[in-house]
Amino acid sequence: MEGNREIKEFRKIIHIDMDAFFASVEQLDNPELKGKAIAVGGSKERGVVAAASYEARKYGVHSAMPSKIAKAKCPHLIFVKGRHDRYKEVSNQIMEIFKAYTDLIEPLSLDEAYLDVTYNKKNIRSAIKIAQLIRKDILEKTRLTASAGVSFNKFLAKTASDLDKPDGLSVILPDEAIDFMKELKIEKFHGVGKATAKRMHENGIFKGEDLMKLSRKELIQKFGKAGKHYHNIITANDQRAVVNNRIRKSIGAERTFSEDIHQAEEYFEKLRLVHQKLMQRIERVGRKGRTLTLKIKYHDFEVRSRSRTLDFYTKDEQLIWELAVDLLQNPAWPEKSVRLLGLSLSQLDIKEKPKNGQLTLDF
Repeated sequence: MEGNREIKEFRKIIHIDMDAFFASVEQLDNPELKGKAIAVGGSKERGVVAAASYEARKYGVHSAMPSKIAKAKCPHLIFVKGRHDRYKEVSNQIMEIFKAYTDLIEPLSLDEAYLDVTYNKKNIRSAIKIAQLIRKDILEKTRLTASAGVSFNKFLAKTASDLDKPDGLSVILPDEAIDFMKELKIEKFHGVGKATAKRMHENGIFKGEDLMKLSRKELIQKFGKAGKHYHNIITANDQRAVVNNRIRKSIGAERTFSEDIHQAEEYFEKLRLVHQKLMQRIERVGRKGRTLTLKIKYHDFEVRSRSRTLDFYTKDEQLIWELAVDLLQNPAWPEKSVRLLGLSLSQLDIKEKPKNGQLTLDF
């Protein structure tokens, strides 16, 4: 206590999210694409959009959308082949910028990350100032824009980064959090997908204030384990720390085909390519696993998976291939024409302990 005023300590969390990252890199490297509606991945006939430029998003095009639907929504859409190595190169530049400010970095993907700057390398007290400097550094070194959210927990920081995209900076201070969440539509809550939002609507929950009316016990009864998370979020009690050694849960590879396949020799040929890609990634990561999963996406976009779990860890190339072939044939060959095959190795061997973040007073 200080006098009669209670002092509460808060983390200083920044969420950085690159703006339409893959598409922006393509527009940067290919000036003729600047200002145009582009989709990375897929083609006008097949595949799935991996990323869309903001010009394409105005027409309703978004990632994970089948290419045919994207083309129907935006007839002048330009499809660009993805270049993962190039995106990784730019991502590494961005991560180096983060490391100049803090070692507590939790990447979520190539283009976004949480940073805990409570204690930082430049001894800057203001998280808002750090976010401004990071965005400036990114623009100068990569010529790309990033949006940032600043708050005292991960949920609010990520939510804030979506408020003013692209090229924006938003802040949710501790004394603003509850009022902000009261008015937040339930669809905007990170982690609440379409199916959960529908269930919540059926229970009369449309905004944060509706969620606040339910006790922790009631939320658990309605939504299971996720109810605990919703309660922590809505009470501004998200205590998840930024961890700089996120545990990898699986290693995977998949391939979408230019034409549907439906014969045994085609299955083996395409599966071998996926297997080779998986083994390259396993070798790069240096991990072993116990469970191999085969993913099959049919021509009508129905997805099925088959798994086999061993009693021991392995990264043996021949054994993984034999398991993959067995999964392809059992319990039966694919029943319809196939547009995608994928393989993933999970239940990995190395367990890592997350590091705890620290707290401080002055936000």
